[in-house]
Amino acid sequence: MTTPHEPSSPAETYTIEDVYALGREISNWGRWGPDDERGTLNHLGPDQRLAAASAMRSGRTFSLALPLKTGVGPQTGNIGRTNCLHVMTQTGDTPGPMDMGGEADFTDDMLVLSCQGSTQWDALSHIYYSGEMYNGVPATEVSAAGSGRNGIDKVHDGFVGRGVLLDMARHASVDCWDLMTPIRSEDLDACAAAQGVTIETGDIVLVRTGAMTAVDGDNWSGFHHTCLSGLHFTTVKWLAEHEVAAVAADNVMVEGLSPVAGVTSPMHMVAIRDLGLLLGELWFLEDLAADCADDGQYDFFLAAPALPIAGGCGSPVNPIAVK
Repeated sequence: MTTPHEPSSPAETYTIEDVYALGREISNWGRWGPDDERGTLNHLGPDQRLAAASAMRSGRTFSLALPLKTGVGPQTGNIGRTNCLHVMTQTGDTPGPMDMGGEADFTDDMLVLSCQGSTQWDALSHIYYSGEMYNGVPATEVSAAGSGRNGIDKVHDGFVGRGVLLDMARHASVDCWDLMTPIRSEDLDACAAAQGVTIETGDIVLVRTGAMTAVDGDNWSGFHHTCLSGLHFTTVKWLAEHEVAAVAADNVMVEGLSPVAGVTSPMHMVAIRDLGLLLGELWFLEDLAADCADDGQYDFFLAAPALPIAGGCGSPVNPIAVK
């Protein structure tokens, strides 16, 4: 594994006005009507899903989710997110609370986790600025009762279609993409060309930075030195031009270190709030990437439905790629 860089800000900087201007340029507000809550998933419909079936050639499946294990994972608790808690509520050494007959009994368990704590989708209600979220919906629509508009329950069934892997780390012949060199639109084009794959309307694009190569079993400390290798915020224009339905990555935010002074997540701002683009984070792409490198096939059928969490701002997911 290459030596991880210490996190710091890229030398190139932009202003918040640059972010706002990009948001206005790529805005999808009103494109699918004033009441739309699906955003770029409108690019992915029955025709695209039927065409995506042709990407299944061998029937091999790959889970792109991180394992859920008590206290283990990428979260440090510094922003209120925690790694999961798995609790057994009925075990095999204690009689259950009901008589099942025939000497039968059962085991049971429960799972407590942050909706954005592991492999997940962000909903369109997840990010807002200037008091508004996607399609001009007031941020106050998200209350203690959940997201009245733009929640994950409005799109949970839409994440099924053609997936395309852009293996940026392997393309650059590194374990992990350089932390101080955000992935730009020209890098995405070069990787796609080298892999012999094209990005089509309605695709779900998966970006492998290689950040997960820094995870050592249950030890995630190395990951936090690599997890902000990712997309430059201006690649949202590339994603808009290609009419991508959603984008997911193996890092913590999809985007890399912010080049915007005083702003943490400029890509989230313009991608989710303005473009209406769904973002997936903390996806495990290592096994899929190795297989794609072996057979040269970088597209596949992808089924990654979210949980129908009423009013949810995000959802855990177990994405399945079928090649």
